[in-house]
Amino acid sequence: MFTPARPKTHIGGGLSLLERMYYATVRAIRSGHQNAVVALAQNIVQALVILLMFYLMFQILGQRHSPLRGDFMLYILSGIFLYMTHVKTVTAISGAEGATSAMMQHAPMNTAIAIVSAALSTLYIQFLTILVILFVYHVAFSPIEIEDPVGAFGMLLLAWAYGVGVGMVFMSLKPWFPKFTMIARTIYTRANMIASGKMFVANALSYGMLKMFDWNPLFHAIDQSRGFVFMNYFPRFSSISYAVYVTLVLLAFGLMAEFFTRKHVSLSWHRR
Repeated sequence: MFTPARPKTHIGGGLSLLERMYYATVRAIRSGHQNAVVALAQNIVQALVILLMFYLMFQILGQRHSPLRGDFMLYILSGIFLYMTHVKTVTAISGAEGATSAMMQHAPMNTAIAIVSAALSTLYIQFLTILVILFVYHVAFSPIEIEDPVGAFGMLLLAWAYGVGVGMVFMSLKPWFPKFTMIARTIYTRANMIASGKMFVANALSYGMLKMFDWNPLFHAIDQSRGFVFMNYFPRFSSISYAVYVTLVLLAFGLMAEFFTRKHVSLSWHRR
């Protein structure tokens, strides 16, 4: 009577896994606030604060018009949305529950479900935030027109997947070097305020400046997204394939590192 029920078929096992992922994702979404609407509102406010900060920065620098022929606010938003999605994903994945978490004491729970739920909950909140902000701006201020919405959404998913890869690397290192990992994650997220390239486009940079940013896959994703958003911008110095390859490498390395850490981690490490 104390034996846990196990699905007898592969389909049943798959449905059971999807059900656990769903409940874990809902739990992750509500972890910030019990009211999902309030959690969404908090994320929208954070996006608007960053938007206001960069808008004022451009005003102070005297750059009141987009370097591309199009809506200036859409130019800023196209960079902020991908930056926030990436950074929020890195933070959520690196802070996901590991093998020593109390939730892992429940038999159906595992670290894979925790990682997937953290990733999906972040994507869900960021996607809703983008829809709300674009809808309000379109209705209340100025109609917006995106040249290739599918391609632009693809770049958002690429920035999100890259965040999952980076977050998994930090997550696997956290049990071994907790303080170092926290400091490294903070430095990484702060550095991407500039290194992500959301304030400029690659075509307008000199060769020397371009070499300072083209190592960053997020820079490539943001620059390519502007090629999909604006009709008259054709990114020549950024690459989708580079961002995809780096993301796949980080995901593979993160999975191997997380597996190794899960096999060697001990509850006593948290007592030190």
